[in-house]
Order: sequence, then C-alpha cells, then structure tokens
Amino acid sequence: MASTEDLIRDVQVLGRVQDSHRKILTKECCAFLATLHRTFNATRKQLLHRRVLRQAEIDKGVLPDFLPETKHIRDNDTWRGADPAPGLVDRRVEITGPIDRKMVVNALNSDVWTYMADFEDSNSPTWDNVINGQVNLYDAIRRQVDFKLNGKDYKLRTDRPLPTLIVRPRGWHLDEKHFVVDGEPISGALFDFGCYFFHNAKQLIENGHGPYFYLPKMESHLEARLWNDVFNLSQDTIGIPRGTIRGTVLIETILAVFEMDEIIYELRQHSSGLNCGRWDYIFSVIKKFRNNPQFVLPDRSAVTMTVPFMEAYVKLLIKTCHRRGVHAMGGMAAQIPIKDNEEANKKAMAGVYADKLREVRAGHEMNRVAHPALAKIASEVFNQHMPTPNQIFKRREEVSVTAMDLLNMNMPGTITEDGIRKNLEIGLGYMEGWLRAVGCVPINYLMEDAATAEVSRSQLWQWAKHGVTTTDGKKVTKELNLQLLKETTEKLASKVPAGNKYHLAARYFATQITGEDYADFLTTLLYNEIVTVGGAAAKL
Repeated sequence: MASTEDLIRDVQVLGRVQDSHRKILTKECCAFLATLHRTFNATRKQLLHRRVLRQAEIDKGVLPDFLPETKHIRDNDTWRGADPAPGLVDRRVEITGPIDRKMVVNALNSDVWTYMADFEDSNSPTWDNVINGQVNLYDAIRRQVDFKLNGKDYKLRTDRPLPTLIVRPRGWHLDEKHFVVDGEPISGALFDFGCYFFHNAKQLIENGHGPYFYLPKMESHLEARLWNDVFNLSQDTIGIPRGTIRGTVLIETILAVFEMDEIIYELRQHSSGLNCGRWDYIFSVIKKFRNNPQFVLPDRSAVTMTVPFMEAYVKLLIKTCHRRGVHAMGGMAAQIPIKDNEEANKKAMAGVYADKLREVRAGHEMNRVAHPALAKIASEVFNQHMPTPNQIFKRREEVSVTAMDLLNMNMPGTITEDGIRKNLEIGLGYMEGWLRAVGCVPINYLMEDAATAEVSRSQLWQWAKHGVTTTDGKKVTKELNLQLLKETTEKLASKVPAGNKYHLAARYFATQITGEDYADFLTTLLYNEIVTVGGAAAKL
C-alpha cells in the first residue's frame, strides 16, 4: 500500500494557502484527493465525451427515449432505494445558499429541516470561496463557526437541533485548477466532495447524521454509477460502512429524466431520492434542442411548472421515487422579500404559497427556499398538507408519462422585447457578480444563480438562431441582441461604482447570444477569469 508521501509526490496546490486552510489541506486529505483523481478521472472524462456524442445525435434529430437496454430495471417492481438516513426522514423545508461564513450561520439558524450548502450554482468557485467554504463547514459541524462582523455577533443557535447539512459539490464538467495531480487539474466535484467527506464524515456520524450530498447536472445513469463507485471507495478508505453516504440526485437535465429509475438503481444503498431542479431543467431542454426549431420556448416567465413538459417531468419524478421508496424533492422559491412595497411583497408571497401548495399536493416530500423569510410560508403549507414525515406512500400509480409527454413543448406564451431585455439583465447581472466572486445575485427581488443565467443566455441564443419574431413584429437577430446588450451594459454599469465587471461580462456574453458559438456552460466559459494560479506551489 502506497504511503501518504508517495501519494502526494506529484500533487501541487497552486492556490494561496492561508493558515486557516491547512486544517483542510493536510497531507492525508491531499493523498485521498489524489487517490480519487487517479482512480476516477479517466472515467469522468469518458462520460463527458459521451455527452458530446449524445449531443451530436440530438443535433441530427434523434430524440431521447427510455433506454431499451435497461427496461428490465424499470419493469422490476421488487428493488428499492435505501430507507431514509438519520436526519433525512423528514426534510420538508430546505434552505439553500453559498458557503460563505455568514450564510452558513444564518442558514443553520433558520427554521428549516435541512440546509443545502452549495459549492455549485450559487457559488463562484474562486480558490478563496472554495477553500474557505470547506473551512466554514468544518467549523460549523464542530460548532466553532461563531464570528463577529461589523460589530454584529453571528452565533449558532442552541435552543433546538440544527438543520441537517447536505453539501452540493460541483458537477462532473468543472475542473479545480488550483489543485493539480500528476500535472492535471482535479475534478471540482471530487475536490469538493473529497475535502468535505474526508474531514467530516466521522464527525457527522458522531453528531447523529452522516455525510450527505446533492449530486448535480448528471445526464445519465452511468454518471450516477461513477458517483456510487466514488462513495464505495471513500467509505472503504476511512472505514465506515457502505451506505453511510447518501446522495440526492438533482434531475435537472432532459436526458436524466429518461433514466430516473436507473439512476436510483445505480445508487441504491446510497440513494436519498431525486430533486426537481426546475431552472436547470429548462436550461437543459433549450440547450440540448437548441438547433431544433420545434423546441423554441417563449419568454421565461411563461415557462411555468404547469406547462406540459414540466408537469410531465414532475409527475414522473414523484411516481418513480415513491415506487422505489425514496423521497421526491420539489423546487426552489427564488423570491426574496420586497421590503419597500407592501402590496408587491404580498403578491409575491402569495405566489410562493401557491407554488408550495402545488408541490405538496403533487406528492413532494420537500420544498426549497432561498431566503429565511420564506421558510415560514413553506412550513405552513407543508405542515398543513403533509402531517406525516413524508408521503412516500402516495404511489401515484394512476400517472402515465410517455416520452412524448416529456418532450411536449406546446404551451401558451409569446416572445417579447421585454423578455429579451430581462434575459440580458439577468444574464449580464449574474455574470458580473460571478466574476467578482459572488455566486448568488439578487435581481428584481429574485435570487438568481447560474441556472437562471443559463436559461437567459440559452433563450437569447435560440431566438437569434431561429430568427423568431417578437409580439411587436421585431425579428430577433444577432444584431438586435448585441445592440440591446450594449444598452443594458451601459445602463447597469452606470448605476454602480467604478471597478465593476459589467464590460468584461458583456464581452463574454456577446459571444453567447448570436445564435452562433455556444459554450457548454457559462461557468466553464468564465472560469479562467477567476483562476489565480501562479508562483510556487504551496508546501504540503
């Protein structure tokens, strides 16, 4: 068996390492990360290449369908996922947000059941954000996270148990360029997972819960199999039983929705259900079918959870989860309170209430909020309509969803110039914040993250590609989008102090809204702008 020194011989930490980071970047943890990379990175890259091949098929007109080769798994009624783990039996209201120290304290003090600490869509993965996030969670798990900011004390509450902590690492597609193994950047997913798991798994078990994760952006059951292999090796390495880790899969791609049974099957003893990632799901539909004029969607505001393809997705997810004995999680309310307009706030909160009522009546076990003030509304709805810890017993056997239901783009709605301008404002506003290391940006009283920015970017690209016409008769072209982008950039940049990143963001955004070039993800497009490697590697 290789020694720790042997395992870290070709490991380099290229980001700045402060004293507080050294409790994370220990030799033993770095050796564990190197093992994960050497064992699984080749498979990860093969699966990412498989995505490219699948996209080429779709571009040729091959529509996704349920896999014939795994029909025996879908048809077999006898297998189940794992029983809910400690702290996950009842998870009816969850708060989500980035992993800065203030957010970690505020989230764990919220009146919710779970907290999704997000290294992915609401985090700009600068080295400082990523490694400080690990420090913050390490400290919070040990109740050593209290601090003072601007004269205010931030302390974990002691009057009741804290919410169950669930970590969302980055997706398989992202690298972590500040941590290099054998001359190659480690996967962001493996880095986020590995640091958190290695240091905290045993402490979490001692605290009465366990190492729990959300798994984002997957496009096939083979990608879930890779996570399961990572889980098994990790548990064996530190000496805890297999099945201790639990993973909730975000079904946020149009391809994964056709493989939900198979995804749960691959993760069986580690599965804690599936989650409706609504905004990423809409983004995925546009992205995968962006070259097909039959899949052009109207303004984002018209693509609600009750349009045919979204309703079919929700119904099938709930039916699949409950059939397999695992939780079916709902989506996020992105609203934040409107403090200066009582009437507008009342209307917004009524919308939140209606959305949560739809979710609990449909059969979801959990709903998510982006702001602590919404937790009360969400709790009220779920407490009234779900008196039991969960509602897995609602089998939804009457539901029948076909492939065509999942691909049914018929819906009311139009494309407007206002919709174009809103997409420009959201996409540009989010990208500007991301470049400043802010991964969660409030825009028009909604907490926007990478997913909503992706919807905005992809719609603008799609509308220009297919030359759609707005309600006032304007043809959407490359030139129109670029002109409106210029106007939006000047307007937003003029409202904030010098040193903002709007013009830099606009340079990147301009390449993505013409109907020509299309980056796989905005985050990969922008990532090099926030990479801070250079100088000598930190000494391990």
